[in-house]
Amino acid sequence: MKNRNTSETTTPSDLLSDLRSLVVEAEQMMESSGTEYSADAVDALRARYEAVQERLGVMYASAKKNVVAGAKCTDEAIRSHPYQAIAIAAGVGLLAGVLIGRRSQ
Repeated sequence: MKNRNTSETTTPSDLLSDLRSLVVEAEQMMESSGTEYSADAVDALRARYEAVQERLGVMYASAKKNVVAGAKCTDEAIRSHPYQAIAIAAGVGLLAGVLIGRRSQ
């Protein structure tokens, strides 16, 4: 039960729904008396928490890796074509300014 889903099939919405159900179960355990739940139930809840925490760590590492790779690629493109990068940035800024100006009128 520690790792039911592989990291390829886990989506952020799946992880979020798992976290919500985990929080709901924990709140139910906290609201009722502590003697009702056995050590097995607490251990099962702890195991689910650790599995979700592990999947979140994997997703974070993957996202961080993708962001760093994108930043490096962008940096290389800008350094190899600086004038084109300036022209594109100015064009995007002009377009954004025109759209914002039209919206405020």
